Amino acid sequence: MGGNRIPLLNREISWLYFNARVLQEAADKSVPLIERIRFLAIFSSNLDEFYRVRVATLNRLTNIVSKTKSELGYNPKKILDEIKTIVVRQEKKFNLLYEGIIKELTVNKIFIINEKQLNVGRGTFVKEYFQDKVLSTIVPLMFSEKQPFPELKDQLLYFFIRLKKENTLDQYALIEIPQTLKRFLILPQTNDLKYIILLDDIIRYNLDQIFFAFDFDEIESYAIQVTRDAEIDLDKVVSEKFIEALTKSLQKRQKGKPMRLLYDEEMSKDMLQVIINNLGLSSDSLIPGSRYLNFRDFKDFPNVGGDTLEYRKIEPLPVKGLTYKNSIIERIKTKDFLINLPYQSFDYIIHFLREAAIDPKVTEIQITLYRLAENSKVINALINASKNGKKVFCLVELKARFDEQANIYWAKKLEEEGVIVSHGLLDYKVHSKICLVTRIENGEKMFYANLATGNFNEATSKIYCDHSLFTANKKITRELSKLFKSVVANKLSSGYQYLIVSPYETRTKLFQFIDEEIKQMKKGKEAYMILKMNSLADEKTIHKLYEASCAGVKIKLIIRGMCCLIPQIQGVSENIEVISIVDKYLEHARVWIFGNGGKEKIYLLSADLMTRNLDHRIEVGFPILSKNIKKEIRDIINIQLEDNVKAREINSSNNNKYRRNRLSKKVRSQFETYQYLKSKISN
Repeated sequence: MGGNRIPLLNREISWLYFNARVLQEAADKSVPLIERIRFLAIFSSNLDEFYRVRVATLNRLTNIVSKTKSELGYNPKKILDEIKTIVVRQEKKFNLLYEGIIKELTVNKIFIINEKQLNVGRGTFVKEYFQDKVLSTIVPLMFSEKQPFPELKDQLLYFFIRLKKENTLDQYALIEIPQTLKRFLILPQTNDLKYIILLDDIIRYNLDQIFFAFDFDEIESYAIQVTRDAEIDLDKVVSEKFIEALTKSLQKRQKGKPMRLLYDEEMSKDMLQVIINNLGLSSDSLIPGSRYLNFRDFKDFPNVGGDTLEYRKIEPLPVKGLTYKNSIIERIKTKDFLINLPYQSFDYIIHFLREAAIDPKVTEIQITLYRLAENSKVINALINASKNGKKVFCLVELKARFDEQANIYWAKKLEEEGVIVSHGLLDYKVHSKICLVTRIENGEKMFYANLATGNFNEATSKIYCDHSLFTANKKITRELSKLFKSVVANKLSSGYQYLIVSPYETRTKLFQFIDEEIKQMKKGKEAYMILKMNSLADEKTIHKLYEASCAGVKIKLIIRGMCCLIPQIQGVSENIEVISIVDKYLEHARVWIFGNGGKEKIYLLSADLMTRNLDHRIEVGFPILSKNIKKEIRDIINIQLEDNVKAREINSSNNNKYRRNRLSKKVRSQFETYQYLKSKISN
């Protein structure tokens, strides 16, 4: 635990325990086999980002003398040591799981074979494929004591090659595994048996063709992958130069300081030492891995074995009262509507934007964009609106981590089409998910809004669990109009009665709600709160929750990711229960529920309870004012609180214990939520 004042789990360590829950999904034999491989890929991808950002930050802290251990509340070097211990243990489990899954694939007549397992026929097929598709993309980089070691790019997969010949010096080379080719090749079937080979092994099988010009007796090849510091340092620059400055910083990201070397543990120590010496790595940075690295590519592992090896694709449910054949704006005028993603379709949001783009009464569309789909229908709708003479204001957050390059592209494309584009505020990321449509009706401005817990992204909407609200309620839309005016003016505003807006008000209002529950408890009334989020790391918020727990307030938390709060500590947090749900879909919604003396309040938000979200971002929370929608959200949260299949208990042991046998029947909340929403269609 870190910190001297209150019990806290270090955020990096907490995050690793979250990633362990992802690994649990790969280990769960009730999960379809191909999905288990994909969970391994998600685990690996998560870990890459963790090293690029969080470990990079810790490394920086160890080098800043002014940041003493007492100032930070923890010792960065000690945390780095603990991280390595946990990661090495997790990597070993990862490798064992992968080996086990490979064996289970063979039961389904699917074989992942390497270059040593190719028969004559399949070997010929692989050689022809290599000649046609691969060879032209391979550029070996030779080096020796006289030739400098090549620059290894961040996150790319390389082969470290040694050519050996008796009585001569060893020669070394690096091969960058091409990203332009698919990682998996499906080989011709034999007797209903399916064979898959990785690009890695296709290259290994043909190394003699690559190095034909060299005289060697033996050739060795091992996979390596470097993860670099991906944090971007930006001096404060004037807005017109911001894109140029950001672009340059992105180029530097590829050359950031190495944070981790992942390597095939079969590599000999003397070969490993060559890399260590050339990259200037410390022992803390070395993580032994398996034969196959860059495992995030396994998200695209081909299913050649039939539908039973994957989760069944669900048909998005209709939202009662909304259709694609009629005006959504006219329906929103009558009442609020809630879209529960991915159980219901993001297409309603697209339909709303498309309608606004062609409606002659609509004069303006304002929207904030954080992460967008690769082929964004949202962008297309906004461009169409601009072409149709609407005033379109679009804030594209260029500082959205790892989406910076894509967002620069979208911002330029929008500007080319006449859209008014803001690149965000220099000191604050704009993380809100809000859209406001202005319509002239009988000479008066009317507003129609969409506010959400997740991004305007049709790709992630198929796998992220989020809530998206359509409303024309003036209490919300007038304040949203005020907020957009301040954003357009590149300023921050406060003084909202209904909206909860970071960075000025979210923390204050949250603490007021918590204080109200403490006050109700002291009056002898029922006092409770239910908070759902991705992450809980803000120390002041945790302190406030401990205060409420000590006052007797019942607190239930649903937290997918990191949780620095430690529940069930006597005299501190005995009234706090925490669960984490990791399942088929990624739980992404942020929900606040407060007892409020019997007049329950429910808010949806874009913000997690992390210091950055509360103090350094523009975030928007909004109340649910519709009685029916309040019940719907409450019912969904209740289902999640009853989950005894995919819910894990967060506790001081950090053992990710599954919550079992709480009820007479099994409740898998994501599946139950779908059935619940399905039942509402006919009611």
